[in-house]
Amino acid sequence: MGRHLSPKPCRERSYLCRLPSDYLTTRRPPDTLPIVGNAIHFLKPRHVLFDWFVKCQNLFGHETFEISVPTLPPGVVINSPENLEFVLKSEAAITKGEFFRSRSWDLFGYGIINATGDLWRAQRKAGLKFFSGANLDALIEDVLPEVYTDMTRRDLLQAANDGSIVDLQTIFHDLTTTVVGHMAYDMEISASSSFSKAFDHASSHIGLRFQNPLYRLTELFTASGGQFHDSLSEVKRFGREIVLNARKRRSRAAFESLITDDPVPAANNPDFHGTLIDSLIESFADPQVVADSALNFLSAGRDTTAQALTWTFYALLRHPSALDDIRTEIAAKVPLPQLDDADDLESTTANTTTTTIDISSLQPTTLPLTVATFYEALRLYPPVPFEIKQTTTPVTLPDGTYLPAGAVVVWCIWAFNRARATFGDDAHLFRPRRWIDDQGRFTPKSPFEFPVFNGGPRACLGKKMAEVMAVWVMIRMCTDWDVVEEGQQEQDTALKTDGTDSTDSVDNATTSPAPRTPQPRRRFERGKSPLPLPERVSANSLTLPMEGGLPCRIRVRARARKQ
Repeated sequence: MGRHLSPKPCRERSYLCRLPSDYLTTRRPPDTLPIVGNAIHFLKPRHVLFDWFVKCQNLFGHETFEISVPTLPPGVVINSPENLEFVLKSEAAITKGEFFRSRSWDLFGYGIINATGDLWRAQRKAGLKFFSGANLDALIEDVLPEVYTDMTRRDLLQAANDGSIVDLQTIFHDLTTTVVGHMAYDMEISASSSFSKAFDHASSHIGLRFQNPLYRLTELFTASGGQFHDSLSEVKRFGREIVLNARKRRSRAAFESLITDDPVPAANNPDFHGTLIDSLIESFADPQVVADSALNFLSAGRDTTAQALTWTFYALLRHPSALDDIRTEIAAKVPLPQLDDADDLESTTANTTTTTIDISSLQPTTLPLTVATFYEALRLYPPVPFEIKQTTTPVTLPDGTYLPAGAVVVWCIWAFNRARATFGDDAHLFRPRRWIDDQGRFTPKSPFEFPVFNGGPRACLGKKMAEVMAVWVMIRMCTDWDVVEEGQQEQDTALKTDGTDSTDSVDNATTSPAPRTPQPRRRFERGKSPLPLPERVSANSLTLPMEGGLPCRIRVRARARKQ
């Protein structure tokens, strides 16, 4: 049954009588308290808050329910695909809103994350121009192999050589930051730079604003507020640098073209659309808008893909049979690009080029289970786990829930993706084959059942680029390296390298490995241990970085080593 307009204020919510939400006839979580409402949950660490949303999801199912926090607008949480589709397609009536913009403006400014109307449409058009087929080909054929060979593989070989611990989250963050820097801005951008550190700190602080209704006072009277503004200054400085460098480069190119009569590359290739910063400069005269937009796209491009890869390999390390399955598929469907002879453990700086992987090999039709594994990790660990919008006019959701103007609409993607009604009673388990049909084909969900890439007019522009980049990295990592999560090896230091396989079944996998009987020797890449490691959780941020990273030990796979 739907929830409809109440003809008079709901007396059971008398503490909200001054607010339009008095006219909502939605239920509230049973642990809602007088006066403070649900505020206590929003003050807890994010992973604890997300667990609360999952409990509410299990309790309410697809039913919309009300949440309340003092000093914040009235709000509801939506759980049904039908309601989400309505919200995502009602761009004029349900937007980011003042609640979101007031908290995110300092970091994202005029960028696409905050933008509405013509400003949003112009940025989206610039993004569409950049995410072209030609640029996808350039990513897979040139940029990604070069960065992986020159940086990622070098760092992993060094770690394998000296036996040191390597943080996979840092490895993936370095990779995506460098790739996005080259592709989008024609710049060398390092994840270890002062800008990257400042951006990560600022993003974490912005995330806290959504959980702390008194954030203005906190920032004014605590040291963290000063640190936040220092980080913002560094981020904004770097944004201006992106624009300045791009304008200088464009001026040089135009001058050289003039004196040599050589056309710019785009003139010879109508499918080539240059860098993203070129598209933005051509779209906007205001350098502040260009800088803000560039920073928005940079955040979306580097952070979410790196985090998705981190959680994917975390899931694979906790479910070794899933790793076996995709390695088998890759070996059967993709010619295995192996390390060159020069790239042994004694030659970590060999100047070699990674064998090209054709972009057609990265599609679900070729690697359905590999893509399904990535999607299953995205389902359980969505890079953007929480979304919020606000109504500009009164609206009624498809289930009959009435929302006054100014009401906040929330959907927790972390909980949404664990809905039993959509994914079955085992929705809490990591089971990649849920995405595979009886014919062995990958079967995606609608963006309103699986809203990781958003949907409607604001559907993720970089979805395809993120997918092919992630699958490419999965192929290389699963082919080149054996990985064990730190802590597993500490409990079992004897390594076995004969390449034998285990009989683990991913269909019986749980969110953490079951206790096992200790054995004298273990296979390295499985990282098996007598006791399960604790589950890793997300750090505070607008996205989903793994708290403490993913520390691992690395070795070259036996099949990829010099014979």
